[in-house]
Amino acid sequence: MAKNETVTLMDIVRRTGLSKGTVDRVLHNRGEVSRKSYDKVMRAAEELGYKPNVYASLLASPRRIVIAVLLPYQAPDSFWALSASGIERARESVEGLGGTIVKVEYDQYSMDSFREACGRLLEMEPSGVVIAPLFKHETSLLAEELRAKEIPYVYIDSKPDDDGYLAYFGMPMYDSGYLCADQLTGGQDVGSALVIRIRRDKLRQSDPTVNRRAGFLDYLAEHVPACTVHSVFIDPNEPERIDGTLDGFFAAHPEVRDIAMFNSRIHLIVPWLEAHPRPGRRVVGFDNLAANIAALRRGTVSALIAQHPDEQVRLAIDALADILLLKRAPARRDNFMHMDILTRYNVEYY
Repeated sequence: MAKNETVTLMDIVRRTGLSKGTVDRVLHNRGEVSRKSYDKVMRAAEELGYKPNVYASLLASPRRIVIAVLLPYQAPDSFWALSASGIERARESVEGLGGTIVKVEYDQYSMDSFREACGRLLEMEPSGVVIAPLFKHETSLLAEELRAKEIPYVYIDSKPDDDGYLAYFGMPMYDSGYLCADQLTGGQDVGSALVIRIRRDKLRQSDPTVNRRAGFLDYLAEHVPACTVHSVFIDPNEPERIDGTLDGFFAAHPEVRDIAMFNSRIHLIVPWLEAHPRPGRRVVGFDNLAANIAALRRGTVSALIAQHPDEQVRLAIDALADILLLKRAPARRDNFMHMDILTRYNVEYY
């Protein structure tokens, strides 16, 4: 047989004189055969240069994998809607290999909702899990359960302190906060700055931007030590109160000019900013939501630090499919996504 010809199972059957069923059981590890038959098949496979078609084997296998993706509910045009679009990008390849992707959703403002979603997820007994970890303690409990069940899991967007995850796909959170402070101040003398924060669950157990905030504050301490940082909390579920909150803050602190927000919601304060223009104001936010991009184009927002949340989810699912289907571990455990700085002058090309 010429070396460039594809060697099939039937070629090994003819070489060994064994039955097709025996050769199939050896090559695909599907049952007991005698040691003599095993050695005969493996020797013939090596001599002929047989290369198993791993994809055909997967399709023929009765075992199906289920990858669960634990995400917050997705409002239209939200950050998590962008993330969820990555599921559809991964679905075709995973389902083509006999796998299934299931989305498990929770209310990002409710620890009880997150806990209930974790319970539903565990009852499914998935093969692997993608986690968007907004509640630190509850995420730790989920990770402990997954490790006990030997279920691999991957984090996206942010990563808690944990030694057991298979991989992480997302921004380097601390560094992104450091970058945000640089974009806001340029290392120049800035007397004060305002950080807009989201009011989340009542017990404040959900704080996915804590490391980003740490990077922001460290940059200021190192480069603009005289800068005073103020914080104001707003509630996305009560947009009618945002203007009043900002009116009250700026009445008390008229000297504050520059504003940063560490999540994807900078668009929530855009109506107030446009009703109260101020020359030289810098406003820096995160993520390429449509409303954020529109404000960037108008010049209301000075810069956005963007990532590709859909790509994070797709890569996370691919990593689980690789380990579950192909027994191929990720090349890197921490896969930090690029941090793209968008302005009104380059956003058209993003």
